[in-house]
Amino acid sequence: MMNEPKKPDNFIARIKRRMEENAADDKPSKFQLQLEKFKFDPDAINVFQDSFRRVTNQFDLPGPRMARTENFNIGEGEDAIPCRLFVPFGADEPSGPCLIYLHGGGFVTCDIETHEGITRRLANGAVCRVLSVDYRLAPQHPYPAGPEDCETVLQWALEGLGLESYGIDPKNIAIGGDSAGGNMAAYLAQKYRHQIKSQILLYPLMQLVALKPPKPGPQDWLQFGFMALKFIDEHYVAGADPHETRLSPLLEKDLSHMPPAYVLTAGLDPLRDEGKLYAENLRAHGVEVTYHHEKAMPHGFLNFARAFPKAKSIPLDAADVLRRHFPRLQGLGA
Repeated sequence: MMNEPKKPDNFIARIKRRMEENAADDKPSKFQLQLEKFKFDPDAINVFQDSFRRVTNQFDLPGPRMARTENFNIGEGEDAIPCRLFVPFGADEPSGPCLIYLHGGGFVTCDIETHEGITRRLANGAVCRVLSVDYRLAPQHPYPAGPEDCETVLQWALEGLGLESYGIDPKNIAIGGDSAGGNMAAYLAQKYRHQIKSQILLYPLMQLVALKPPKPGPQDWLQFGFMALKFIDEHYVAGADPHETRLSPLLEKDLSHMPPAYVLTAGLDPLRDEGKLYAENLRAHGVEVTYHHEKAMPHGFLNFARAFPKAKSIPLDAADVLRRHFPRLQGLGA
């Protein structure tokens, strides 16, 4: 009797198996045990944020000039969410399509400023407005503060509240983000799938159930990705259930009728498997997916265009997807 073919060992299956294994069967290394003891002082997060901004300013290149940029808040008082609108040359008509962009930074760092190079390149390449969101960060504001801010901004745009003052067409909205921002963008694309034109997911963090790659490679030996995810688990997830799809959109089973997607992964990135799997899951549900893998790039390389020239061209590839799925309505705003 012939043996039945073995089912492929995918990312989710490996996560489930790891959770079910006895701890003795998954004995951590000495280095792993030391990392388990690693504690980052949450009070020092401002120092870390300032350091990251300085590094970004040093190694990124200025993005293209815009026809105009505008800073404004969505909401009032303590609930106000700072945003910056980028309007490139050629898109400064009374109204037009808009990408709502959610910056990365592990839910604990970065802001509109650190990701301005990326947002300007996306706006210029797609010739559309880009609205960058300065959502609340952990550890001061753990989950679900960040996702709630991002959803508030998306609802604001979809309800047409940005049309009169900022020319944001509520019928031509896309969502996108990198890393942690890609995590929230993926969830919002799932929830608002019938209202979103496309989704841009740049090396997205798609799950928070496992803190290390199921199949570690040489690029993971130093375990810096594990340290970052451990901090996120302690200070962003902060006891919430990581199986919630708002935290782990990879676990969403119903991906039917999802908007077209651009998904970028990087070979030197501990998140590479989950981004690829999500792209495959979308395709399995009949979703149009443009998948791009940069084998020799690390996580976060789009912030460092001086060091990685690819950081200037990749946003243009994503912009092609935005242009394809942003029909311009004749006479809109006339």
